[in-house]
Amino acid sequence: QVQLVESGGGLVQTGGSLRLSCAASGSISSINVMGWYRQAPGNQRELVADITRIGGVTNYAGSVKGRFTISRDNAKNSVYLQMNSLTPEDTAVYFCKAVSWLGSREYWGQGTQVTVSS
Repeated sequence: QVQLVESGGGLVQTGGSLRLSCAASGSISSINVMGWYRQAPGNQRELVADITRIGGVTNYAGSVKGRFTISRDNAKNSVYLQMNSLTPEDTAVYFCKAVSWLGSREYWGQGTQVTVSS
């Protein structure tokens, strides 16, 4: 089992920045990909960015490319999301997700609210 705890959400003005953190505990060795998803009211949960354990291969949603940066510290069992040039369209609950090596298991954090005011 893996537990994920997010932090770093909050309220920021348009054009501002926030950094989200996700700390994993438990069966860490079973985890390959870690990433961030978000869900705005009335919308489906969508991928923001993810990163592999080996090689740090990243994948971004088109809407955040060039503004958000995902990074990972395997020694600290943590993944981060640096969000710059935020807009009201980025307002959502952001969830951390971890996926096992064979993709057979997924784990989710409880979510952290990000609100961008205009």
